[in-house]
Amino acid sequence: MDRGRALVIGGSVGGLFAAHFLREAGWDVRIFERSRGALADRGASIGTRADLFKAMNRIGISLDPSVGVAARSRICLDADGAVAHEVPMASVNSAWDRIYRPLKDALPPSCYRAGARLDRVAMTGRGVTATFDNGTDETGDLLIAADGIHSTIRAQLLPEVEPRYAGYVAWRGVIEESALSPAEHELLFGRMCFCLPEGELALAMGMPGRDADMQPGRRRYYWIWFRPADLEHTLPLLCTDDRGRCYGTSIPPALVRREILAELHAAAAATLAPQLAAIIRRTAQPFPHGIFDLEVPRLVFDRVVLLGDAAFVARPHVGAGVTKAALDAQCLADSLRAGDKLEAALDRYARERREFGSALVARGRYLGAYLGAQAKLEGKRGSSVRARDAAVVLAEYGAAGKPG
Repeated sequence: MDRGRALVIGGSVGGLFAAHFLREAGWDVRIFERSRGALADRGASIGTRADLFKAMNRIGISLDPSVGVAARSRICLDADGAVAHEVPMASVNSAWDRIYRPLKDALPPSCYRAGARLDRVAMTGRGVTATFDNGTDETGDLLIAADGIHSTIRAQLLPEVEPRYAGYVAWRGVIEESALSPAEHELLFGRMCFCLPEGELALAMGMPGRDADMQPGRRRYYWIWFRPADLEHTLPLLCTDDRGRCYGTSIPPALVRREILAELHAAAAATLAPQLAAIIRRTAQPFPHGIFDLEVPRLVFDRVVLLGDAAFVARPHVGAGVTKAALDAQCLADSLRAGDKLEAALDRYARERREFGSALVARGRYLGAYLGAQAKLEGKRGSSVRARDAAVVLAEYGAAGKPG
């Protein structure tokens, strides 16, 4: 099929992958990102997979497991800090900017426009037009919506589809590797650590240091703690600053109130292994955000394509969001280069990625079902919801396997 001009809305990793793969397939590509600043400081720890490395290498960006901190096993610590269970399971944990930066740097500057906030899209015969909030228009043969879970384009095309709250929040934080005590470092670094207090889940792992530094002693240690929180009261309370302003379903780390942090520290001391509780207490600016997932019934609307988090968002338990964005973009480009007409190519993309995305969302819901159920009344919890022991959690956590 003839190659044309593609407009990519969203300049995060999904949009960058789409741009690289479409350029590889012969398309003229322009990315439009609403933020004026750099995105490299956003995000924290990410799980890596072989498919992610393959996708990066295919577009000419050399990447391998050395970009992350390797874990040789998964351990579960009990409330006294002893290892209650260990599963030998290798993984590599990296940082979001170790993927974002090389993707962004490898694109010609002329391909990327920052500060371009989309207002609406419109089909125009054999093309599509994007109108931005400054009144300017851009026309292309194809438009890729890679503008995330709160996609402006999806809201226009599927106004009835909204992110679904999981019933719990994730507290996140990072400390420097050098802030770990020798005993903590020996036990934790090189392993993925889990704690399983009743109705909650915490895990922690090593990750690259600032500016992707992998030098021992200059890396970082990342933790995430999932805790039930109702949408009507607790989540807004957690996301309200000292002046009474509620930031929605998350809050900038520096604005988390001291009394909220005091409650977090007390809960950690009461329910988590002492090693992890101590690390949480030493974390400068932990912050909460609500956990949502998203699933769309359609991916293609004439010449508009939903990709990445604009289409499917799985809960973070699967650890595959960046990999999914890469595979979405790869599938789209491969479908377009197959030689079929545009409609048939986009149908193929929609069929393949909808199946994958739906399975990933289902997997995330399965892994998080016990957490979400804790926010429900006892009588309304499904019969499939149960406390699973450490052996099951450590073996199942992640994207591998069936949704359950």
